[in-house]
Amino acid sequence: MEKQIETLKQQLKQQEKLASLGLLSAGIAHEIQNPLNFVINFSKMSDKLLKDLTEIVEENEENFPAEDREEVEDIVADLQENMAKIVEHGERAISIIQGILLATRGKEDEFIPSDIVHIVKEYVWLSYHAMRANYKNFNISIHEEYQEGLPHIMVIPQDISRAVLNLMNNACYTVWKKAQHLGEDYTPTIHVKVTAADGLLTISIADNGEGMTDEVVQRLYENFFTTKPIGQGTGLGMAIAREIVENKHKGTLTFETQAGQGTTFYITIPIRKA
Repeated sequence: MEKQIETLKQQLKQQEKLASLGLLSAGIAHEIQNPLNFVINFSKMSDKLLKDLTEIVEENEENFPAEDREEVEDIVADLQENMAKIVEHGERAISIIQGILLATRGKEDEFIPSDIVHIVKEYVWLSYHAMRANYKNFNISIHEEYQEGLPHIMVIPQDISRAVLNLMNNACYTVWKKAQHLGEDYTPTIHVKVTAADGLLTISIADNGEGMTDEVVQRLYENFFTTKPIGQGTGLGMAIAREIVENKHKGTLTFETQAGQGTTFYITIPIRKA
């Protein structure tokens, strides 16, 4: 009993730390968004100025030697390519920040039209980069398959993103842990798939990690149960994921697992079109 109490204390401390980190992340994301907007806007303005410059050069090309004209054209082309890259990656950063803000500020239980593929893709890669930041030499192969033409559907986006993040975190951890034992003979792999059929949306996350033992399967959704070391897991992720999928979205969270071979989780929810 004393050991259990001590474990719960450590897990609650970790949960409090994560709550504080979430609040801090929201503040940082908001502050970063403003300078990013300036970077993107000034890049677009600079691109327009380059086009104006190109027109001036073309109007006065007879005054430029051929070699100088070619050099100017090459420089302008390189600058335009650089500006396009700045805008592309700036908008990518803005998209990530908006996802963070949505997860931390979204209205409680509010269903809004959402691009599920965008949400899944965003949080799959956020999980991957978080693992790379926390685990030395972490690297895996991620295969993605997204059905084209999926309409926006009504979900609670911050909750769906949290469920995807929890499942992806577990998948990343189990393949990383298996890699510690097998080394170069093993290729850590995760398959992510989003499909829709017969009025149901299905998100699957499959890994070739350690799989689950019978004991883990029995206790999977038990609050504060975790197979990770103290300080690395709260034991709440799977319970939260099931609450989000089954109670809030009236869907199902199921899985297939084989010890030593891997696990596949399926999120299936009824499609409510926007």
